[in-house]
Amino acid sequence: MSKALLRFIRLSPTKARLVAREVQGMNAEKAIAALEFTPNKAARIISKVIASAVANGGYEAENVVVNSCRVDVGPVLRRFMPRAKGRATPIRKPTAHIFVEVVEGKEESKKSKTKRGGKVAKSEDK
Repeated sequence: MSKALLRFIRLSPTKARLVAREVQGMNAEKAIAALEFTPNKAARIISKVIASAVANGGYEAENVVVNSCRVDVGPVLRRFMPRAKGRATPIRKPTAHIFVEVVEGKEESKKSKTKRGGKVAKSEDK
């Protein structure tokens, strides 16, 4: 298991989470290939973090699975835009922290493990 963390990236966490959810549970090589053709700023950044996590563990990309890809909220840069009659309106520029964890193993689909609402299915054989 190896990890990579990218902090204080100038990216909206809510937009980055949409891309991060698509990648979880995928093979790292397939995830990087899929993100290469995704037209989001977050896709390029998450792709680099996955590549970094693979390199941190000394693995080959085809032998690893993205165990978790988490996007946390960073500090918000507050700026102001001048408006009419001497007023100013705030502009919020959010930042994000991206955390990727990869494990060595084969691709497993998360849908087969969970059943309705994320609850783990109980095994029937005893």
